[in-house]
Amino acid sequence: MILRFRSPDGMHRIECEESQIYDTVLSQLAPKLSPQADLNTLRVGLRSNEMRLAREICDLSLGQLGFKHGTMLNLSYDKSKDAKQTPNQGQTPDTANQSVKINPFKLLGPADVKELSVDEELEKLDGLIPRKRSFLCRHGDKGMCEYCCPLPPWDREYQTEHNIKHISFHAHLKQLNEQTNKKGSGGSYIPPLSQPDFRINKKCQGGHEPWPKGICSKCQPSAITLKQQDFRMVDHVEFQKSELINEFIDSWRTTGTQRFGFIYGQYAPYSATPLGIIAKAEAIYEPPQHDEADGITMDMELVEREMAKVDEIAKEMGLLRIGMIFTDLTDAGKGNGSVLCKRHKDSFFLSSLEVIMAARQQLKKPNVCKFSEQGIYSSKFVTCVISGNIEEDIDISTYQVSTDAEALVQADMITGSTHPSMAYINDTNEDRYVPEMFYMRRNEYGLLVKENAKPAFPVDYLLVSLTHGFPTADAPSVPKFSSVTGFPWANRQILGHSQDYSQLKAYLYEAATSGDFHLLQQKLSNFHLLLYINSLQILGPQEWKLLCKAATAEDQSTIYQLIDSPEWQTLIMILQESA
Repeated sequence: MILRFRSPDGMHRIECEESQIYDTVLSQLAPKLSPQADLNTLRVGLRSNEMRLAREICDLSLGQLGFKHGTMLNLSYDKSKDAKQTPNQGQTPDTANQSVKINPFKLLGPADVKELSVDEELEKLDGLIPRKRSFLCRHGDKGMCEYCCPLPPWDREYQTEHNIKHISFHAHLKQLNEQTNKKGSGGSYIPPLSQPDFRINKKCQGGHEPWPKGICSKCQPSAITLKQQDFRMVDHVEFQKSELINEFIDSWRTTGTQRFGFIYGQYAPYSATPLGIIAKAEAIYEPPQHDEADGITMDMELVEREMAKVDEIAKEMGLLRIGMIFTDLTDAGKGNGSVLCKRHKDSFFLSSLEVIMAARQQLKKPNVCKFSEQGIYSSKFVTCVISGNIEEDIDISTYQVSTDAEALVQADMITGSTHPSMAYINDTNEDRYVPEMFYMRRNEYGLLVKENAKPAFPVDYLLVSLTHGFPTADAPSVPKFSSVTGFPWANRQILGHSQDYSQLKAYLYEAATSGDFHLLQQKLSNFHLLLYINSLQILGPQEWKLLCKAATAEDQSTIYQLIDSPEWQTLIMILQESA
C-alpha cells in the first residue's frame, strides 16, 4: 500500500505493507526530508491538531495504527542546529562526517519471507484453458474467435462442466488482480488480497479510551456475513502410498480406539484443475496421545515441543507439515469389516470443535503471499478424516476451513456446541467485541436469503472440501520414501510397539551387512527410521545429511560415502553387540 506524508519539504509517498513496523516506514522517509530536519522531534498525525512524536509509536505496525492504502499523514519537525552547516563549507572529511545527522530509527520490520516454490511456479503461468475449434468457427486454421479462444482459469462454466466445486487459489488471485489492477489504468499497485481480521482494534488512535471503555467506527469491526468460500488453497491431497493409510488405521483395528497424526509432505502443481495445487502426503507422525473409543486426549504443550523438533528434521528431508489426519471409526458389528456412517449431509462433515481445531492449526501455518496486504493469506494446511461412508466402508474425507473461519477463531467469536453441525457465537465481553453476524442460505423456493447467525449457525459455511486419492497409472508419482512399514512408528508404546536398538537391529542390520546396497537404500528410505536414528545422535551433521540424501534419492555414491564413515561403522557395531 501507499502512505502519503505532507511535510514542510513537500509531499512524499512511501510504498509499504500493513504488517510493517512504523519504524521501517520512517526510515524510508528520513532521507527524503531536509538535511536540517531534527528526526528526534519528528511529529506525525492524521490531523494537524493531533500530532504525536514519531518515536512514541514507531514500534507499532501500520495495521495496529489503523493506516490504510492512501492514508494522508501530516508531518512536522524542528530544525537541527548541528545540520545547518553543510559538509562543503570549510570542513574536513572527518568533521563533515561528525555533523551528518544519523537516522535514529532502527529497522525493526519483519524478516523477508519467501513464498513456496509452487506459488512462484504457478505465478508465472497464465492458466488459460485451451479450447478446440468449434463448429461455429468461421475462420482459418490459424485464426481464433470467441468460440475457440482460451478461457480464463476462473471460468465458472468450465468448473461446472468438470464438476470442480471450488476454483484454485491462483485462479482466484489472478481474477482479483485483474479486477483490482487493470492494465493501462495507471496509478499505484494495490494488493488484491487482505487477510480478514474480525478483532477490535484496542490501539485505536481515534482519541478515546481503548475497548471496553471506548469504541468508534474506526476500531469497531463491521457486521459479518458468512457465505461459502468459492476458492480453495489446496485442490487435491494425494497419499503417495496406500500402506500409509493402512498402517495408520491398524491402530484402530488393534485397539478399537481413535488415532491422530500430522501429515508431512510437499506441494506441487495439480494439472487436473487450472492453476491447481496438490498436497503430496509422504509420511504421518503420531504425537504423544491417549486414545479413547470416542476421541483423543493430548497434552498440547508437550505435542508442540515434540512437533517443533520433528518439523526441523523433516525440513532437512525436504518435507513440510502439510496437514493433520484422525480417525472416527466405529465397527458396525456385522463381522464383515463394515463401519458406521456418522458423517453425511444430514448430520455433519466436520464438527464445530473440529472446525475450530482446523482453524487454529491453519493460523499456526500461514501461507506466505506477496499479493496480500499483510504478507500472508490463509493457509495450505489440510484436515483429513477417516470415517465410514454411506456404503459403510472406511473412507477418507479432506477439508480446509475458510478465511472467515480463521478470523472468527482468531477473534475468539465462536465455540463448539452440543450440536456438532452448529457453531455457537460467543457474547461480547471486555476482551472481544462481537458484531452482528449473518449467513446466506437458499430457502425452500431456491432464493438466496440472509439469516441472523446468532446464537448459532451451521459450520458448513466455514468448510471447503478437497478431493483426495492415490497415484494412478495415468498419473504416476515417485514417493520420497520406499518403505512405510517394517520399523515401528513413534509413540506407539500403548499398541505394544516400541522403538529401540533391538527393533533397529531386526530391521536394518542384515541389510547393512549384506553388501546389497539397493536393499539397504530401500530400508533406509523410511521416515520413522530416520527420525529414530537422528534421536540416537550417533551420526555427525555431515553423515546425517548423507543419510537423508541416501534415503530420499536413488544415489549409490551417497550410500558408499555413508557406509565408509566412522560414525556409520559405530552404529553398526552397536547394533552387532545389542541383544
